[in-house]
Amino acid sequence: MKDSRIDDYIENAQAFARPILKKLRALIHKACPEVTETIKWGMPSFEYKGHMCGFASFKQHCAFGFWKTKLIKDSSGYLQKHKAAGGEGMGNLGRITSTKDLPPDKVLFDFIKQAAKLNEDGVKVKKAAPKLKKEIPVPAEFQSMLNKNKKAKTTFDSFAPSHRREYLEWITEAKTEATQLKRMTTALEWISEGKQRNWKYMKK
Repeated sequence: MKDSRIDDYIENAQAFARPILKKLRALIHKACPEVTETIKWGMPSFEYKGHMCGFASFKQHCAFGFWKTKLIKDSSGYLQKHKAAGGEGMGNLGRITSTKDLPPDKVLFDFIKQAAKLNEDGVKVKKAAPKLKKEIPVPAEFQSMLNKNKKAKTTFDSFAPSHRREYLEWITEAKTEATQLKRMTTALEWISEGKQRNWKYMKK
């Protein structure tokens, strides 16, 4: 199903871009006749049982990309550079300034067929697990100060890991010993009062 807004988008694009966009659009429909067109984020988007691919036109180049690039088999190497960068979405083929910059029709046709099949099968892109932050050891001097202040130590030990980290980062990032000591003294005072590091900015 075609969307007249994409007709307008192509007609309003730079002269060099029109043949590129028209060719991509035709290949998408040929490879996936059931595709639906729409406009997302101000750019043409093609959907088949979910986001599939999209293109965009800029002043001096065009971009074309798949939503599940990482899962598309690419024996010809056209998408390898993008895969290595670990990105997704638009721009999988770099800067396209003419139809000559596009991979051969049969390669693009295969990519589009793969993208459609991935959506048809309900395959999801696995999100990378968040990197665990390295634990920050409590400076010996600050630990000694905590040990001498039972209330502060109890409060600090009961803080969530993220709240303890905020204090430890603030203390250990001090550039001079004098600044570090001042921060430790202030931290001890605030912790004794049950305050988190950024208590000043928290809504009351």
